[in-house]
Amino acid sequence: MDWTNKASIILCLTFTLMLSACSVSYKFNGASIDYTKVKTIQIAEFPLRTSYVWGPMGPLFNNRLKDQFTNNTKLQQVNRNGDLKLEGEITQYTQRNKSVAADGYTAQTELTMTVNVRFTNNINHSEDFERQFSASQSYDTKQSLNSVQEELVTLMVKDICEQIFMATVANW
Repeated sequence: MDWTNKASIILCLTFTLMLSACSVSYKFNGASIDYTKVKTIQIAEFPLRTSYVWGPMGPLFNNRLKDQFTNNTKLQQVNRNGDLKLEGEITQYTQRNKSVAADGYTAQTELTMTVNVRFTNNINHSEDFERQFSASQSYDTKQSLNSVQEELVTLMVKDICEQIFMATVANW
């Protein structure tokens, strides 16, 4: 065996050992929080302030919003005096005809949910805002709203909670 073959074998073994000895893991959750300054978050219950209401929507939204921050940040949730504060209300839950079939009847119906959010950053008030976040889902009109409502509201709640998370702690 000549010198170049030995060198390439040694190089391959060294590289293999280095890869197996080191492990790097990345977790991307979108949060850009300075945990030396921001340690707590206060998330108020968001009441339903809509003319049309689906009962489980409020608890579903409130639980999902709290879980979003629990699962993706190190922030401790507190009942008052949080470094960050989220409050607001669910202001819209509507359905409208989205498309019409060739026979002239509605083919698709769109369900929309809107949440008004007031965000206060008690560490840096320049980041405070009040903003509305919305999400929509469509369903075939041949289906009844009762049969698809839970699934569609769950998807809209997930979307809105992710939008709120990105706007508050990811600075997007």
